[in-house]
Amino acid sequence: MEEQNIKYGIEGQKAPELSPDIKWMDSNGQSRPSIQLADYKGKFKIIFGFQSWCPGCHDSGFPALQKMVEALKDNQQIVFLAIQTVFEGFQANTLEKVKETQKRYNLAIPFGHDIGSIDTANYSSLMYHYRTGGTPWFIFIDENDTVVFNHFHLDAEKAIEYLKTIY
Repeated sequence: MEEQNIKYGIEGQKAPELSPDIKWMDSNGQSRPSIQLADYKGKFKIIFGFQSWCPGCHDSGFPALQKMVEALKDNQQIVFLAIQTVFEGFQANTLEKVKETQKRYNLAIPFGHDIGSIDTANYSSLMYHYRTGGTPWFIFIDENDTVVFNHFHLDAEKAIEYLKTIY
């Protein structure tokens, strides 16, 4: 277990900035300029990493994300982002699949498509910099840009309860 804690996640560390190479869609599925964490200075940021072909993303990840977005939609201090973190299945995990997924779950939040680059060993830059272990993956970044949660498993109800107490 200790080895896994060393290998995955960066809790307690400053959040790395998002790659400008991520292709973004706005809350309506339209192309938009690059998103940076700095755009949301002073806000709590929740990033959901997924792949369109990931069964766990559809069985548990997206339902958890939907619950949180719905429960916290009126809170202007919390920002949600979803990013397809491509590290395999490049032919299946396409930008078009990101659009389909956003529409399927009726999530009016920005969605990104992150295929990485040579600098990230052709892995998603989010996965590379945040040391995620696959998908589905949740990253919580506090208002001071510190990573406070970075893991596969998330209890959406407890996350909502916690976020309602601090914001």
